[in-house]
Amino acid sequence: MPLTLVRQDITRMRVDALVSPTDEGLSADGGASAAIFRAAGALRMEAACHKAGRVECGKAIATPGFDLPARWVIHTVGPHWPEGSVDVGWQTHLRSLLARCYQSSLDVAASLGATSVAFPLISSGAFGYPRELAIEDATTAIRSWLDAAPDGRADIEVYLVLFDRESTREARALDPGLEEYIDQRYVDEAERRDPRRRPKRERRWHADATTDDESFSPGGLSPESLGEPASATAEREAAAEPTVAAEEPVYMGAACLGGAVFGDELDDLLANLDASFSETLLSMIDARGLTDAQVYGRANLTRQYFSKLRSGRLNPSKRVVLALAVALELDLDQTQTLLARAGYVFAHNSKFDVIVEYFISHRVYDVDRINYELFCHDQQLLGVA
Repeated sequence: MPLTLVRQDITRMRVDALVSPTDEGLSADGGASAAIFRAAGALRMEAACHKAGRVECGKAIATPGFDLPARWVIHTVGPHWPEGSVDVGWQTHLRSLLARCYQSSLDVAASLGATSVAFPLISSGAFGYPRELAIEDATTAIRSWLDAAPDGRADIEVYLVLFDRESTREARALDPGLEEYIDQRYVDEAERRDPRRRPKRERRWHADATTDDESFSPGGLSPESLGEPASATAEREAAAEPTVAAEEPVYMGAACLGGAVFGDELDDLLANLDASFSETLLSMIDARGLTDAQVYGRANLTRQYFSKLRSGRLNPSKRVVLALAVALELDLDQTQTLLARAGYVFAHNSKFDVIVEYFISHRVYDVDRINYELFCHDQQLLGVA
């Protein structure tokens, strides 16, 4: 099942189980746990925790949710990150304990029969765990559990809840290259739509080179739009224009993806424009040698949704198509062709498209890493259907 990042008050999450980070005595020591105790009814929750007794770091136990929308609260004891410098060996130990918190909590949720679980960012508050590491370790631990779980247990929906924008800003150790790539794509799109935004020398060359082109119009934008920011103009025009199919890419030999070679077989497959999206998808899965479970897991999709998609009963959204491109580790040309089969193209006035394009162009196929960057930029996530 998919892992979804959300910005929300965890006590309002309508899931089967909430996870409450706590100390070994299961007390409400502030932050998420204090909010959960208050929303559940502090006296009854304290009595239930007192009855459960003490819990070791990295382990988890469940109590009723009482007044919460959730049926259960799973209490887990997170590690304390010490102040000052921490040596590598101790960091490894603390990160292992944090991973155990997530996985123990999921084990408890599965044993209860829960089908949805919401986690806060464990240990990142008063316990001092660095936020950038907390998010990385949380997504890694949850994804590892989902990948290793049997089919039934893997159907649990998992949410990682970040309470406010400050949390994501502090934890946002973004690749500077991504920010530069986004900015440059916006500049390129603005200059394409309005030649007057180009540097004078480049604008003069462009006009000379396109004088004989009947489609060239130096005044292509309406006068009232010239005072708008480029992004606003681009977004309005993109919304008004119908989606058009991309041109067939030119393939330059075999595509090496993550150490595997698709070669001419996949390129020939993608060049056959008569195939439907579902036919193309199935052939690509076979060419890659992957199982369905591997594909929908890597694409952050539910098994039920993928089954419908596989049979051709659904028309996928763009974020689903791009999630599948990531799961199959396609290069940009192959991704553009897969998009075209579903009636989409990459749009450089869309931050979502630009971010995903950046990671694919750099051969980064970790859906959780990409989704975290999308989340930080307030974009929809890949997959999650």
